Amino acid sequence: MTDSVTLVQSLRRPKLLVRAALLGRANYNRNRVLKRLIRGLTTPSPQRAIMSLLPVEANLEAARCTGDASYRASRHVEVLIALLAEAHFLARS
Repeated sequence: MTDSVTLVQSLRRPKLLVRAALLGRANYNRNRVLKRLIRGLTTPSPQRAIMSLLPVEANLEAARCTGDASYRASRHVEVLIALLAEAHFLARS
């Protein structure tokens, strides 16, 4: 089975989205952001957070690729920031 960090690293997204996410990672507040994105009462472990965020990001990527009118790039960047930061936390531990 592929681990979560490898799954995040294998994502191929436009450079502009990735650069924005990398810049935003410095100001990432996991308690605030994960509560909003995952809607949980407690902050999950980085592993669980990644597994919860991957389907959200996949839906955003599908909406981006199909030109869905409901697609919001800001939300996509926010989810990518969370994914990158959580993968970073997981890799460090």
